[in-house]
Amino acid sequence: MSDPASFTHAKGLAITAIGGMILTIDIPLIRLAGGDLWPILMVRSGMTVLAALVMWSVWRSISSKAPPLVPGRTGLIVALLYALSGLCFIIAVYNTTTADLVFILAFNSVFAALLSWVFLKERPKPATLLAMGAMIAGVAIIVGGGIGSGNLFGNAMALATAFLLASALTVTRGSGRDMGFTALIAVAIPFVIAAFMTMRTGYRIEAPWWIILNGAVVMPIAFFCLSNGPKYISSPEVAMFYLLETVLAPVWVWMIFAEVPSQATLAGGAVLILTLIAHSLWQLRDGQRKRARGAIRHPV
Repeated sequence: MSDPASFTHAKGLAITAIGGMILTIDIPLIRLAGGDLWPILMVRSGMTVLAALVMWSVWRSISSKAPPLVPGRTGLIVALLYALSGLCFIIAVYNTTTADLVFILAFNSVFAALLSWVFLKERPKPATLLAMGAMIAGVAIIVGGGIGSGNLFGNAMALATAFLLASALTVTRGSGRDMGFTALIAVAIPFVIAAFMTMRTGYRIEAPWWIILNGAVVMPIAFFCLSNGPKYISSPEVAMFYLLETVLAPVWVWMIFAEVPSQATLAGGAVLILTLIAHSLWQLRDGQRKRARGAIRHPV
């Protein structure tokens, strides 16, 4: 006898893992494009919004089940949270060290767990709490040498980024709505800001096709999957998959640009990957045990 809840959870893990994996090639594609920050952000964000509108229009033309771009007031709240998290992230990049930024962003899963516990009454399982702690430790290993060297304002913006992203995941989880397109449309605000800054600083992108590929294909798929994850699994679990970029982006850069990652990066990355795999396998195994118990109680 199949367990719909267990199947839903497995589906959520798969969707979110796909989104997290695809997101890891964002930084390598930005590096391959070779350009200044604001024009890169403008093209990347603009292509993402355009791709979202095209996908939604096609979906809507062939099916009546196409989700709305922004589902009501809840959708507006989620879009605003995603947009604000993106803006805080940009500010943090300019005002703190990469080490502090990456480490603080790892607390996204902690915020998601707390918000889900308080507002959704979803108490995290001990295994999830243990996995969150292990992953934060893994990030600390990766960036440990540079933690604490950033400034207070930049670190506050990084903390705001993590909190706002966790809030978006929690609101999505609570609504049960499809927010895949909402997260994509939200980047319209960073696009406007980047376009304004580009007019002031000038346009320079050496290989624009890479950033077009990033904005039109990679980012829409990644964020569509990640923002739909809370429909099927808890917000803290979705948040943990965002950390895949911390691990795998340096590996792709190593393979493409021959920039060898440090031993700390490899060690911390191994902790993150093994923790995610172990937690996901445990969740799947737990679902199998529940199905088995259900089959015993209710034989077919």
